[in-house]
Amino acid sequence: MSVNGKMSKFAYNCTSMKKEDLKIVFLGTPEFAVESLSRLYNEGYNIAGVITMPDKPAGRGHKMLQSPVKQFAVEHGLKLMQPTNLKAPEFIEELRSLDADLFIVIAFRMLPEAVWTMPRLGTFNLHASLLPKYRGAAPLNWAVINGDKETGVTTFFLKHEIDTGDIIDQKRVAINPDDNVGDIHDRLMMLGADLTLETVRHIIDGNLKTIEQDKLTGGVDPTPAPKIFKETCLIDWNNNAEKVHNLVRGLSPYPAAWTTLTTASGDELQLKIFKTSVSGQTTLAPGSIVIDKDRMYIACNDRLLEILSLQLQGKKRLDTADFLRGFNPDNFKL
Repeated sequence: MSVNGKMSKFAYNCTSMKKEDLKIVFLGTPEFAVESLSRLYNEGYNIAGVITMPDKPAGRGHKMLQSPVKQFAVEHGLKLMQPTNLKAPEFIEELRSLDADLFIVIAFRMLPEAVWTMPRLGTFNLHASLLPKYRGAAPLNWAVINGDKETGVTTFFLKHEIDTGDIIDQKRVAINPDDNVGDIHDRLMMLGADLTLETVRHIIDGNLKTIEQDKLTGGVDPTPAPKIFKETCLIDWNNNAEKVHNLVRGLSPYPAAWTTLTTASGDELQLKIFKTSVSGQTTLAPGSIVIDKDRMYIACNDRLLEILSLQLQGKKRLDTADFLRGFNPDNFKL
């Protein structure tokens, strides 16, 4: 396999085998991981076990919420494990008893060495970026927030440091100017499933070549992709409009960029913004609100940003025209 036309001098070799004989343990939690698991299952691979996060309470009634990966495993009668402690001896022994040849990790937790070194053919991870760029918890978000024109998916073998293992292969996809992170998520979910199956097929063929990530960095530290927190999502209207627009795209539809509206009485309400468009130049102070009939703009430090979809605290998400029917800008300020 090749990455950007480069190959490692070491080939990953295993004895060629039939896919029905390859025992796989799949580790994942969200919807992003389900597409790959579903493809493996439907292609007839031997899924010896599925590991996902424990159920967690959600909503007002604290009903226990099952992960999408658990739902798939239960629906298809796959052996399911939901450990609370990945280092627990009883979990390690149960996992070892499956005698799996290969572990596949997609959107799961950081694994202890005792787990990822267990299978004889190793453990590979599907990561939603073009490694070594965007190592970390939120690669999709940061690629859009930073205004990148391209992203992709990477399969790599796990090692001690997170997201640093030898790369197996990559697939690339364009980020269009108006794509949000939800659009990219769905595109990469499908592309990632393609790459997962291709990677497994090459492992079965027994002639897999990898490349060390250090050979691709050019001596430059990779762009990080840290976890998204609430303060990450706060809009700074003193930035230029393109930067704010990219922040909105990179956080939409979830968790969403936000700002604070202050009412005439001094109350503060959170306003989430889901879709924007960069508009004309302005000399207004950053944060100034402009209403033109059924359109709404907010000034950045260089241009106006048109607000196309938003949600006021305690209300439902609306297109701007609908929102403005009940919004008096004289009663609010940013």
